[in-house]
Amino acid sequence: MNANWHQYLPGYLRTRLEGRHAFQAIIGNMGWLFVDKFLRLGAGLFVGAWIARYLGPDQFGLLNFSIAFAALFGAFATLGLDGIVVRELVRNAERQNEIMGSAFVLKLIGGAITLLTGLLAILLMHGRETLMLWLVGLSAAAFFFQSVNVIDFYFQAKVQSKNTVIAANGAFILITLVKIFLVLTTASLITFAWAAFGEAALTAGFLIVAYRANHHSMRDWRYDGLVARELLRNSWPLLFAGVAVLLYMRLDVVMLQQMAGDREVGMYAAATRISEVWYFLPAVIAASVSPSIIKSHGTDPGLYIRKLQRLYFLMAWSAIGLSLPISLASGWVVKLLYGVQFKEAGPVLAIHLWASVAVFLGVASSQHLLIEQQQKISFYRTLIGVICNIVLNLFLIPRLGAMGAAIATVVSYFIATFSIVLFKSTRAHSVHLFMAPFTGIISLSQQW
Repeated sequence: MNANWHQYLPGYLRTRLEGRHAFQAIIGNMGWLFVDKFLRLGAGLFVGAWIARYLGPDQFGLLNFSIAFAALFGAFATLGLDGIVVRELVRNAERQNEIMGSAFVLKLIGGAITLLTGLLAILLMHGRETLMLWLVGLSAAAFFFQSVNVIDFYFQAKVQSKNTVIAANGAFILITLVKIFLVLTTASLITFAWAAFGEAALTAGFLIVAYRANHHSMRDWRYDGLVARELLRNSWPLLFAGVAVLLYMRLDVVMLQQMAGDREVGMYAAATRISEVWYFLPAVIAASVSPSIIKSHGTDPGLYIRKLQRLYFLMAWSAIGLSLPISLASGWVVKLLYGVQFKEAGPVLAIHLWASVAVFLGVASSQHLLIEQQQKISFYRTLIGVICNIVLNLFLIPRLGAMGAAIATVVSYFIATFSIVLFKSTRAHSVHLFMAPFTGIISLSQQW
């Protein structure tokens, strides 16, 4: 997005933004992130639906099972560092090379742990199924490239996400064209797993190019043991929270496959591909406003709370506004995208969509927990959600199949997000979260 994008706005909007450079940077940054995600929303969803039609419910279910299974171990690749690194780069810009170098090494180690644990687990469960081993192995190996994501954290801290968008979308467009070619040439299932692996590798490569284009080099990064230990000391609660998040975002697919088979996974995956495509929105909004909220925390506590209230309000109504119309038209949407062979996914979609309200508010409240250095609560509330999800899945999947998994997901997400009321240190703040949809028409254009 052009740095002077605001000049093309109507006069009254341009006047309101004039001189408010921080807010202009936030809006511009969000614009780039929206470009990124809407491109993926359009091309990714429709090409993904085309692939689903080509593979059919059973093979599509198997592919999504392998992705979900590998993702169960993906938290080890992040080590809970993502938000911590952004926060430290905002607060300690002069130590940029030490922070990024230390985070890079830690995430490389985390990627290796993800690959080894994922392969070991699938060997124990499906040791004789060669195709399954390859599918899970490729999905897990892709996490190696997340180490390069420290470049993205730098761009987030500088509110310059356009660089990440250009890099990620370059890889996405190329691999999308490859996937189309694979469908047209009736390629085998394993080639689609190779394509996903290739996208992760290309994205990492393009991020490095973008970093160099901004006059920086990975050669300047320096590993510092003290910095690494400090990062891990702050991130370990988020690591366990990340494990818990992945468990209750992906364990339903694994349990569904084990208890109901690949076809039910295919139906569930078709529905969640649509409902979860919106999950980029809270991440985009949070990534753009987070530096501003962090800065206000130390200077003006009242302004800090007002910014969080605006964020909660925005998140709540964004989720409701997206979920309601799609839920009402879920059967038509599924048939349009996937065809009649996936018609059973319609009711699943209608239910699963409402998990987005809890997801959006959960991402927003995580900003508060991170800034207040209450990462332990992030872990505890996610663990509560995991336990609820497992118990509900065990009860509902044998009776309702994919629909049961959807109901379990929605209920457990809400319980996890709002469980901050159970903790003394966040009980007072939980009022802002509960009141998010009812705080009135708030002027979101106020100074961030």
